[in-house]
Amino acid sequence: MNILLIGSGGREHALAWKVAQSYHCDHLYIAPGNPGTAAIGTNLPISIDDFEGLKQAAIAHQIDMMIVGPEEPLVKGIFDFFANDPATQAINVIGPSAAAAQLEGSKAFSKHFMQRHQIPTAGYAEFTIDNYEQGRQYIAAHSLPIVLKADGLAAGKGVIIATTHQEALESFESMLQHKQFGTASARVVIEEFLTGIEVSVFALTDGKNYQIIGHAKDYKRIGEGDTGLNTGGMGCVSPVPFMDEAFMAKVEEKIVRPTIGGISKEGLAYKGFVFFGLMNCDGEPSVIEYNCRLGDPETEVILPRLQTDLVSILAATDNGTLEDVNIEYNEGAFATVMAVSGGYPGDYQKGFPINGLDLIPQNQKTTLFQAGTGFKDDSIVTNGGRVLTITAQGNTITEAVETAKNALNMIQFEGMNFRKDIGYEFKG
Repeated sequence: MNILLIGSGGREHALAWKVAQSYHCDHLYIAPGNPGTAAIGTNLPISIDDFEGLKQAAIAHQIDMMIVGPEEPLVKGIFDFFANDPATQAINVIGPSAAAAQLEGSKAFSKHFMQRHQIPTAGYAEFTIDNYEQGRQYIAAHSLPIVLKADGLAAGKGVIIATTHQEALESFESMLQHKQFGTASARVVIEEFLTGIEVSVFALTDGKNYQIIGHAKDYKRIGEGDTGLNTGGMGCVSPVPFMDEAFMAKVEEKIVRPTIGGISKEGLAYKGFVFFGLMNCDGEPSVIEYNCRLGDPETEVILPRLQTDLVSILAATDNGTLEDVNIEYNEGAFATVMAVSGGYPGDYQKGFPINGLDLIPQNQKTTLFQAGTGFKDDSIVTNGGRVLTITAQGNTITEAVETAKNALNMIQFEGMNFRKDIGYEFKG
């Protein structure tokens, strides 16, 4: 089949890499893609929110399946756009409808959904400019720390964990009065702070059935020992040692099954990935957030671990056979370590040449995925904060991390930085 993949980051390079391995894939197109995906399929210079342009490309290239990488086009309704057009309605679009994508697109929607279906999550309240003073009083009486979330999409920056009431009140004012995140913070959700270890679980659903395809632990802080500013993710590991059969059984019983059941009961069209952002609170899982697509850099660690043909699983979401799919994993531990631009997650410069890409052995033990890269003449240059990542396989997490770091040491670009301690809790 002919497949169109939407997006341009490390997640999309990993998806392209996995999709291209499938014997079901005849031709792979990526819009807009990056230099890494250009080596796997055909990049198309079309923006992720140019629905009309994507439609014309899908028709021209006789696309059978479209995989949507980022959240923005999903929340904006790309599934509905293709499903409601007779020229494209036969295409199997991997992603939820706009209504279902509100599980990620609106924090308030997802909280109400969890309440309706008795899914464990942090206690919360929501406020707009209309009840601003009530919000201030709520914050003043709330225990610390306190979590403030912009209701809508804010490019991963709409969450504040305040350790003082003053900080919380100032953040609340910035979000609602000064529109810090634009329309995304027209509504603010205030949550209790959950103590525990943050982990992610990934599933595929057809709206009624599901298959879990992996889990991971992400490292968001820029500095060693989980210090410094939050980033989009500096690396991850999988499988996570404490996410054993007993813990995963709780995740399925208390969270995954009620979520998919809720999607079905509410008649939400959902054919694609569900990302469960969880907190492990003393062995009990609780939902921090839903995402309606795969995470980044988690995709770069879970897909190399996944042995089952990805395209066959994706096709099963459309032909009613998802519950019959057998999910298998490659042996060993997997680690992803992200190389970022100097200054990230603050201001950084782009356009620096990247040297050493050709030195990385592309085999089962080591895989390079490009994220924030671009072409300048015939050279590959930096074009983002998170530039590239190495995923490595080992007998242990420590071994996998060391292999990834050794590979990254072969690469150079101006200001390059990466964390040396990914997976530090699991050494041994």
